[in-house]
Amino acid sequence: MATSKPGERKLQILQTLAAMLENPKGEKITTAALAAKIEVSEAALYRHFASKAQMFEGLIEFIESTVFGLINQISEQHEDGLLQAQAIALMLLNFSERNPGMTKVMTGDALVNEDERLQVRMNQFVERVELAFRQALRLAVTQGNAVEGEVAGRANMLSSFVVGRWHRYAKTGFKQVPTEYGAMQLALLLR
Repeated sequence: MATSKPGERKLQILQTLAAMLENPKGEKITTAALAAKIEVSEAALYRHFASKAQMFEGLIEFIESTVFGLINQISEQHEDGLLQAQAIALMLLNFSERNPGMTKVMTGDALVNEDERLQVRMNQFVERVELAFRQALRLAVTQGNAVEGEVAGRANMLSSFVVGRWHRYAKTGFKQVPTEYGAMQLALLLR
């Protein structure tokens, strides 16, 4: 019997779940289908996760830690507030493009018929993204590159733009990539 390091099976479950979410047909993922894909019993899944909701929470934790870690790096690397906002938006589009299964989680598509708290958590994620845009734009105000009265509206517009691109990507079966024209469109939004 092959032994695995602690946490390896848990990671394998999450990676397989994310890969299954990349199916453009969007079929409901059951624990039975997930277990079959990994070639383990459903009971083996539940040794690592108390519920399917907890599996989705693992994906959400990955999304949050990755995205907000990258936002912090962008904030440290770019002193210009408008460049920060643009870099954050481009990073979010690139993250989605590279992680189609995670895109379904970020848009909430994968969370339909799952525990309601998961969608609440993703809504909070989008609110935190919008807050990051607000902070970058407030910095731009102090640099004379933006107007204080427009900060909240522009931050909302940027987060709506990003979420819209995620939705389009998911709804087209991952054919319409979110980065297409992204840099040009963001330059127009941030004028």
